[in-house]
Amino acid sequence: MKTKTLYRPVGLKELELIHHSNWKQFPPRLNWQPIFYPVMNEAYAIEIATKWNLDDEGSGYSGFVTAFDMNAEFIKKYKIENVGGPIHNELWVPAEELEEFNDHIVSRRN
Repeated sequence: MKTKTLYRPVGLKELELIHHSNWKQFPPRLNWQPIFYPVMNEAYAIEIATKWNLDDEGSGYSGFVTAFDMNAEFIKKYKIENVGGPIHNELWVPAEELEEFNDHIVSRRN
């Protein structure tokens, strides 16, 4: 099976929820969050974690980068959105599909 490494910048609260799942899944989105957006490269994830999360009370003024491998065939069904410069690519997963997305994580890197 071919895999694709994705990255998810998270704040302290989200990291704690991931920890409580024994590092097996990302937590459900909040009511006002219609998508889950892992990013396609580590540089962009680091940019979010250090430039945005550190200034955000909701992130606990903390930024972390998680990395995980996905079944490459499975993620083809999701749209990749560019939200800025050349490295700003995100995979847009509808919030209601996050549980299924979690089920297709092949391995966690951290």
